Formats: sequence, C-alpha cells, structure tokens
Amino acid sequence: MAAAHPAKVAAAEPTRALVIRAVIFLLMSILFFDAMSIAVRHLLDRYSAQELSAYRNFLGVLPSLVVMVWVGELRLRGTNLRIRQWKLALLRGLIVAAAQLFYYASLGHLEYATVITLSFAGPLIVVTLSVPILGERVGIWRWGAVLIGFVGVLLVLRPGADTFTPAALLPIGAALCYALSTMTVRKFDSNVSNALVYLYSSVAAAGSALVLALITTRFSPVQDFGDAGLILFMGLSGGVGVLCLMLGFRLVSPSIVAPFQYFGLISALLIGYFVFGELPVTTLFPGVLFIVGSGFIILWREGRNKT
Repeated sequence: MAAAHPAKVAAAEPTRALVIRAVIFLLMSILFFDAMSIAVRHLLDRYSAQELSAYRNFLGVLPSLVVMVWVGELRLRGTNLRIRQWKLALLRGLIVAAAQLFYYASLGHLEYATVITLSFAGPLIVVTLSVPILGERVGIWRWGAVLIGFVGVLLVLRPGADTFTPAALLPIGAALCYALSTMTVRKFDSNVSNALVYLYSSVAAAGSALVLALITTRFSPVQDFGDAGLILFMGLSGGVGVLCLMLGFRLVSPSIVAPFQYFGLISALLIGYFVFGELPVTTLFPGVLFIVGSGFIILWREGRNKT
C-alpha cells in the first residue's frame, strides 16, 4: 500500500507522531542554518552578500536533485516535472532569494544573536498570515502571544533610540519573506512532492539571486581552496536546511510547529559567544524574554487544545 502524502495526513489528523517528526525536521533546519550562517559570517569580509546569496542558491539546488534521484522521482526518461502551480513555485523562489539577501546583509552589520532574535518575528508572522492565506482559525491566546512577541521585537529593535540603525530592519525583512515562503508551501496540491516544490523554488531563487548580484555588484574571484570549500559548505547547508524546514511545515499546521523555531535562540546565543565572542545582553534583554514567552504561550495553548 502506498504511503499517504504528508499534506493529506496533516489535513486529516495531525497525530502526535506526525508532530514529533515535524519538530525533528525543524530542529535539523536550525542546525543547518546555523552552520550556513557561520560560514557566511567568515566570508562576508571578502565577498558581498549578493555574491554569497547567488552562490548559496545555485549550490542549494543540489540537495533537491539528490532527494529526487533517491526517491526515484528524477530519471533520465519518463520523469514528469510539471506541476499545476508552477507560477506559485517560481514566486516562492523569488521570495526566498529576497529573504536570503536581507539575512546575509544583516549578518555583516549586526551581532549574530541579535540577527537571530529579530528574525524570530518570523514565527509570529506565520501565525498571523495563517489566517488570511491558509484560512486557519487563531484564538485569542495565540493572538495575545503574537502581540507579546511583537512587543519583544520592538524592545530589541528600539526604534527612535540612539542605538537604532536601519540595518536592524534587515532581519525583519528576511523574517517577513521567509514567513511568506513558509505559508506558500501548504498551498501546493497534496500530490506534489516536497522535492519537486523545492526544485522549482530553488531554481527560481538561483536565477533571481544571480540577476540581482549582476545588477548590484561585481563578482570577486574566489581567493583559495579554503574559501571554495567554505562556499560549498554554505550552499549545501543552506539547501538542506530549507528542505528540512519545508518538510516540517508540510507535515502539520504552520501555526503549531512554528513556535519550536525559538530553540534557535539558544543556539544563536551559544554560537555568538563561543564562535564570534559576542554577548549582546543589553541589546537583547528584556525583549528576548517577551519573544520567547510568546512562543511558550502558544505551545501551552496547543497542549491544552489536544487534551
């Protein structure tokens, strides 16, 4: 008997086992995104954010091709790569390219933990957009959590303060674009595989990032084999991270799994301190407590709803 498609299972009944699988994929995506971000940080003093975004998107196509070959969806003959919502898939690629450019640029201007903290406006945006885009019902508890989370974002951002810089808006722009890309994943037909959706989106993102880089900057020669290896590692880590994130969000409702992304705050603080020697306590607190608190409110409410 053929296995049920993840999107169909999620639509019928998001069992505990399905939620656990989605959370595992989400935690794996955090691991891969952190690895990608470390590589980007080390490369930004020699290459522009536009260049790195182009490299990452072209190399990010490889994981989707490997998955499609592995599951038998990509063969030399008889492979059907057509999907009904191909325009949506291409649009998702454009959105992803914009998100990556915002995110890479922010890594060159802000402390790592600050970038990650501000990017956690993404789960709040996901919950908000799940109403108009997916038609989901969000109760007063989750709306209250979203409000608390945005207060936390404002406390970290500190608009109007002397310490505020326009670069602080870059992670917010990235969060918005990533949230839109997350929402569009569940708009595809249930018979369209994850790998095929990712293939369309990654190809579109690669083309968009290349055009943007050619318009706005000049490509620098790769200096040595060390940089070449780091660029390859960056691209593959980012590609696998996006694939894991997409798998997680197709298995269950985004408003259920999104709060688990807050575990990335812990890894960001650890990486910022041990890898980059940064500990932006005065910048992050108390705003980060509001952001984390909003996530736990959503988690608590989801647990009550299932009991």
